[in-house]
Amino acid sequence: MRRRFSRAQRLTIVYGILCVVLIITMLQLWLLMATMNAYLGGDEAVIWPAAFGFSLNAGLLWYLYRMERKQ
Repeated sequence: MRRRFSRAQRLTIVYGILCVVLIITMLQLWLLMATMNAYLGGDEAVIWPAAFGFSLNAGLLWYLYRMERKQ
């Protein structure tokens, strides 16, 4: 038996995820600038960390959408 989250619990989860997404987004902006600078300088190894940050943000957003559909 799976218990559903109460409204207050869901709100706490959403606020936590939004804070993490905000921090990751700020880091992504910095990482985008550093990645573009390195890529234009000829270093292609820095592309993977930028892709990882994007996929992490996309996964958290997908989790929020899925949680809202289960209400």
